[in-house]
Amino acid sequence: MTVRVRFAPSPTGSLHLGNALTAVANRSFADGRGGAAMLRIDDTDPTRTLEGGEEAILADLAWLGVSFDEGPMRQSERGALYAEAAATAVGSGGAERDVDGSVRLARDGTTLLRADGSATYQLASVADDLELGITHVIRGSDHRPNLELQQRIARAIGGELPEVLHHGLVLGPDGKKLSKRHGHSSIAELREEGFPARAVRAYLDELDLPEHDVHLDLARLRRLAIDAIAEMSDDDLAAAAEAPAEAVPVLRGARSLVEARGYARMVLEPEPVQLPTDARPTLLRFVELRALGPDRLSSDDSRAILRELKAVGGDLRSLRLALTGASTGPELSAVLSVLDRDDALARARRAIG
Repeated sequence: MTVRVRFAPSPTGSLHLGNALTAVANRSFADGRGGAAMLRIDDTDPTRTLEGGEEAILADLAWLGVSFDEGPMRQSERGALYAEAAATAVGSGGAERDVDGSVRLARDGTTLLRADGSATYQLASVADDLELGITHVIRGSDHRPNLELQQRIARAIGGELPEVLHHGLVLGPDGKKLSKRHGHSSIAELREEGFPARAVRAYLDELDLPEHDVHLDLARLRRLAIDAIAEMSDDDLAAAAEAPAEAVPVLRGARSLVEARGYARMVLEPEPVQLPTDARPTLLRFVELRALGPDRLSSDDSRAILRELKAVGGDLRSLRLALTGASTGPELSAVLSVLDRDDALARARRAIG
């Protein structure tokens, strides 16, 4: 049997982190068994269809590096299949047609087909899984209550529901399902917070198929972000930080891409500062040392200047302020390596008037 799985989000916008876990789990499950994964957009409910929602999902999946062998297929384009399935259910005695034209499952009255002929989520999902030859349904445990109902729908339309695997949900610190009130709940939010795609994907890969609910481990996610930034090539890091390649040395210690962009701004577009007179000795000595060096300093040259300033009791905080306009930021030796001689001297002189 060839394994076939599907990821079936509603087009409501950027993927919730839990849905992203489902996407990654389906892809990994198929890859580990030589199978195929398909992408299905569950857009039968207009109230859960947001303009641009599908595009946001596709962008999130691409950002995470999750690809699919088939799709996207849209349920809104498969009405004929659902009508046929509903008719089969009526013919088998598993469903009944109301006078208004709607079709309901026998025994419990669950609506399968609305009076306007559109399929409900329950019918469309089951009919698609059967028609597309899905062998395993992998989804969050919040779908567990649907299992028995969907098994009955499958039998009513002449089939058996695929094997279903439910994984735990991603929870916030309060033990409730992760949501916007917690922050960090969607792929878009994580991207905006500066987490590299590689870090988020690595975190989801680590979660795998959790048997029980898991709390979002931000500390682990941040550690993975630091590792991912450290492993980026110079070109990739510069592009992600929207900075020129020569600024890369100051980006290397950043803990997020947002912080990396901030570091780049500090060095490339510093806030002007005017320092008190007690900073003058340090800055004047820096001017003397820097004027003697090459246009651009090597890492060793930068560290040598800082050692010389420390040896005479120099105020390195004032030097940082003069060069970057901020009291904290990237490694000061990296700042010296990135700034050319004229720029460094101009900033130091400007800070002391």
